Amino acid sequence: MLDDLDLAWEDQEPRRRRGGPPSRQQRQRRRRERKRRRRSFGAFLISVLLLASLGVGVYWGVGKIQEFFGTPDYEASEQTDVEVRVKIESGDDGYAMGAKLVEKDVVKSVKAFVAAYNAGGGTKIQPGTYRLYEKMPAAAAVAALLDRENNLLVNIVTIREGLSMVQTFARLSEGTGIPVEEFVEAAKDPIALGIPEAWFERTDKKKAIVSVEGFLFPETYHFEPEMTAEQILKVMINQFLQVAEELDFMNQVQSKLGISPHEALTVASLAQVEAGKEEDFGKVARVAYNRAVKEMIPCACLEFDVTANYWLEQQGKETKSSAEMTDAELNDPKNPWNTGNASPGLPRGPISSPGRAALEGAMNPPSADWIFFVAVNQDGTTKFAETYAEHCRYVDEAIANGVLGPGNRC
Repeated sequence: MLDDLDLAWEDQEPRRRRGGPPSRQQRQRRRRERKRRRRSFGAFLISVLLLASLGVGVYWGVGKIQEFFGTPDYEASEQTDVEVRVKIESGDDGYAMGAKLVEKDVVKSVKAFVAAYNAGGGTKIQPGTYRLYEKMPAAAAVAALLDRENNLLVNIVTIREGLSMVQTFARLSEGTGIPVEEFVEAAKDPIALGIPEAWFERTDKKKAIVSVEGFLFPETYHFEPEMTAEQILKVMINQFLQVAEELDFMNQVQSKLGISPHEALTVASLAQVEAGKEEDFGKVARVAYNRAVKEMIPCACLEFDVTANYWLEQQGKETKSSAEMTDAELNDPKNPWNTGNASPGLPRGPISSPGRAALEGAMNPPSADWIFFVAVNQDGTTKFAETYAEHCRYVDEAIANGVLGPGNRC
């Protein structure tokens, strides 16, 4: 019996004393448990990563599907206040415009812009540089491009008739922010700016002053902000050449008047600043031709004080009224534009930018034997005379009306 009790006792697991080390079996169980927990965490982590990758893939895939089958476009709430300048070129269609806008993140897709372009009258969009904003709905971008009054970025500059080159450069600088010096530099080579050399030929054996003076056509211009001084002058010169071609100016003055276009342009520039009213452009031109070309007076000279003033301006000096002008200034031999009694013929170049009416007056002057003219009242009314005695009567009238001072009496 004792032996049986001993066997039963041996079959039982030995009891661990309090505070004693774990048994070998307990240590094995604990190792198996730790391995199991590590495998569970690894499986959980892999599951999370797989789900995240699947989510990204689904998002990307849905986006691509929408892009392929749908029309990605920004919502109105996504539009920002960040201004973007976009230049629309002549000939750009909806696709070309859309590509430019997508590149600058104005619209979300070319497809959305083209759809809005076709639906919103996009064919009426005109060339120019426009102010738009980042992340605009395509329809809003099309509407902005059609709203030239509010979104077209331009420098509007008005050059009035009769301004000299110096005055024109100052006005251009004021209107565009480009320094005057850049216009002066750009104007140094008139031929490179597009003026044909034929415009500087003369029939009176005088050497023409090669300058942009007279070729900067007076007009209201819309210059894009990115334009340089050179580009601006080219636009103005091209406008002059277009008007001259429309008038057939070169052929007309050569066939009808027997003078070069440069000489007729010079007369037009004189008439522009001398005549008080548009109706007198041709009459002043006739006086100039009679005196300097037809030599109907002994000196064959113009005796226009505006050419003396032009020379003063070129030197940076103050201009003067007729009453203030001295004989030395009227006959300054250093003045290339001198028209005093010692300088027969027409000056060597224009002194202002004539408009269309002045060009027409110089091209088609009335037939008359006038050799004098004088403004007789403050509104610019001018009287023309064939004889000195008649002219003196008009001078007295001008003195009486306060146009001239007593010192101008014949």
